[in-house]
Amino acid sequence: MDNFDILIIGSGGAGLTSALSAYKKGLKIGVVSKSYPNNSQSAMAQGGINASISESDSIEEHIKDTLKSAKGLGDRKVIELLCKEAPKVIEWLDSIGVPFSRIDSNIAQRQLGGTEQKRACYAEDYTGLKILQTLIDNVINRDIILLNNRFLLDLISKNSKIIGVKLLNIENLEIEVIKAKSVILATGGYSKIYGEYSTNSKDAVGSGINIALKAGCKISNMEFIQFHPTALKSSSILISESARGEGGVLINSDGARFVDELSTRDEVARAIYLQMQKNKSVFLDLRKLDKNFLMENLPQEIKLAKLYENIDVFTEPIPIKPSAHYSIGGIDVNLKCETNIDGLYAVGECSNAKVHGANRLGGNSLLEIIVFGLIAGESAKEYIKDKNFNNFEIRDYKNSDFIDELLKDNSDNNKNFYEEKHKLSKLLYEKVGLFRDEVNLKEALNYVENINLSEFSIKDKNRIFNTELVEFIEFKNMIEITKVVIKSAIERKESIGVHFRSDG
Repeated sequence: MDNFDILIIGSGGAGLTSALSAYKKGLKIGVVSKSYPNNSQSAMAQGGINASISESDSIEEHIKDTLKSAKGLGDRKVIELLCKEAPKVIEWLDSIGVPFSRIDSNIAQRQLGGTEQKRACYAEDYTGLKILQTLIDNVINRDIILLNNRFLLDLISKNSKIIGVKLLNIENLEIEVIKAKSVILATGGYSKIYGEYSTNSKDAVGSGINIALKAGCKISNMEFIQFHPTALKSSSILISESARGEGGVLINSDGARFVDELSTRDEVARAIYLQMQKNKSVFLDLRKLDKNFLMENLPQEIKLAKLYENIDVFTEPIPIKPSAHYSIGGIDVNLKCETNIDGLYAVGECSNAKVHGANRLGGNSLLEIIVFGLIAGESAKEYIKDKNFNNFEIRDYKNSDFIDELLKDNSDNNKNFYEEKHKLSKLLYEKVGLFRDEVNLKEALNYVENINLSEFSIKDKNRIFNTELVEFIEFKNMIEITKVVIKSAIERKESIGVHFRSDG
């Protein structure tokens, strides 16, 4: 268990795709998961995965739409690669068993915002979940080792070369040090720094990016966080863009439409927020859509509206708000998913492959994790050829004093970090959200820089599945990432894409 040829940190769509791509008989490949693969953020992607596979569409149109959405900050070479690989990716996903919805014998496609084409291939409105489940099945059918309930603490490198990782076993709080010839980071994004104002799972606070930063990785574009226009008002549960793509409209509490529902996400989200600032409620209205069509194509949205808002979408509009949804910045990588540390790769939302620029096109996130997951796996497999394991003493990295310190009874440190997370999330939504200015950004930065982590403690002193301890470590990573986000937002003076400066 101590040595792996390729170790992948993260078991979402990007990580599992990387594992399948890297797989080769004789190679020891491991996938590290904080919990279990089916709990990853990829499962929450609903609307579809972009690919120009219809006669009315073209790869050139896909490239054009992606570049336009990126507001001039996307790398054309990377975007061309993404869009050209898209049809092959759909063919590959279909071949491994993804149950895409079909019209006659053709994979069904729907229109999302920022394009005039029906380009998003979908599986009802569970696209991400069904892709993820298929990837899990394929990984299980190979001799790829799943290391569940492990949390990344540190990357171990020497002379700018990756040699291993330091993990925390959540089941017993033991430190595990693993040697690896190559490591792929697929740890997800950081939009959950916005807490209850985010559509993301609680794990998406940027821990992997912060650990990579500490190890010497370059990061960029951290100020770019995309807010999804339609999250449920009470819970921030995502209502897919496909609901608008299929004909749903946005209305305010006066019953008036106020925006083109299929504009890019940044434009629609800001329009909704401005309505809210005028003390108007905003709704997604599906009542004019055919009931049978909704039940067949958007079954999840019907269930979510009923479960979390007690709304019958056939007779009532759905109350919504914009919520932080996707982090565009991350660890700098090139076309091979290489970071500036030899043997270390990054893929998916933790990386910045320069695909999305200042605003992500809907339907491109699932595409990115598959296209670059396949590339990352191949790159890592090529890198480890003729490589030997680096000799180092595992015991030198097994120090667990900080764990023992957190488990001590200390009545002086009695502040509740969960309460602090809640305060911070609200502050970020209001001051580092859809509209930004110098005064609010600096106020937010001052607040974060004055958070004293030594004042906090954890109540659970157990060594068995102590999730509170893990979440406190994540909270520390979250604080560091939040500082980087705000500083990046302050530095970028111009208003562009999802980084909208009202004083610019």
